Amino acid sequence: MGISGIVQGGLTKARIEALTDGIFATVMTVLVLGLSLPQAGLSESGLEGEIVNLSPHILAYVFSFVVLGVYWIGHHNQFHYIKRTDRVFLWVNILFLLTIGFVPFSTSLLGLYPFSPTAVRIYGVNLAATGLALYLVWWYATAQHRLVEKDLDPHIVTLARNRTLIGPVVSLTGIGFSFLDTRISLVLYLLLIPFFIQPSHIDIHFRGGSHD
Repeated sequence: MGISGIVQGGLTKARIEALTDGIFATVMTVLVLGLSLPQAGLSESGLEGEIVNLSPHILAYVFSFVVLGVYWIGHHNQFHYIKRTDRVFLWVNILFLLTIGFVPFSTSLLGLYPFSPTAVRIYGVNLAATGLALYLVWWYATAQHRLVEKDLDPHIVTLARNRTLIGPVVSLTGIGFSFLDTRISLVLYLLLIPFFIQPSHIDIHFRGGSHD
């Protein structure tokens, strides 16, 4: 193990990354279990009708799967710069993973009640909590260069912080609009995907740096 794996209190960066990868893999697999196959023996028109009925579940699954991918990549990018860990940081990561583990429930609820204000708000709270937890991971690691290299460019720190906060802000805005029209909330949630998928300045910095 390289010097980046040496940590305070016996905790290792590699163990946190392994736990994170395992949780993400499990949650992304569990998501599909929320999709039920149509019953056997249906006519062609009956099957088409069942697929139409399943479409909210399928769309919620696809959206949540991509969201999980976005957050996994974000966490991976953060750990490119994080060189040490401590016990508090471990629990901050566990908090982040707790929000990830809730995604299958909020996704199933949204698929079952796609225009319900309650379901839309619960999903939005899940998105906002996940984004805020990821922000907390980065903030704790970079505050006073606690767990990152002392010469890490402050511009990178600020870029990552600002970009990570966009998700929670949009999600909370969507929750607010759910009191008026849940369709606006859903559109706002969907807009997060193209925003986070497109390369940003922080991605350019990440590609330009060395990789562990």
